[in-house]
Amino acid sequence: QVQLVESGGGLVQPGGSLRLSCVATGISLGGYDMGWYRQAPGKQRDLVATITPSGSTNYADFVKGRFTISRDNAQNIMYLQMSSLEPEDTAVYFCKASRIGYRYYYWGQGTQVTVSS
Repeated sequence: QVQLVESGGGLVQPGGSLRLSCVATGISLGGYDMGWYRQAPGKQRDLVATITPSGSTNYADFVKGRFTISRDNAQNIMYLQMSSLEPEDTAVYFCKASRIGYRYYYWGQGTQVTVSS
């Protein structure tokens, strides 16, 4: 059974930092493009950042310079280091694993990030 489990969310003050993790079981992440997405209440799910197995990254404009995506294929884990957090970053953050060369993917259950003073 494939599972993606996010962790690391929580309540943080504006300007603070958090590191999210996404651990995969049941698949080998080396064959997947990975990504972080987020969804605020009443809004659509937006792309935050993606990373290929070789480490090529792509970021949404609203997080460039503040967030860093990384992965460890051997450990089957992906990270999102978030800094200079703003209230607008408040959302549920999801990880996604997209099988390269195929049309299927997996989602995690999400982790809540709340930025508030």
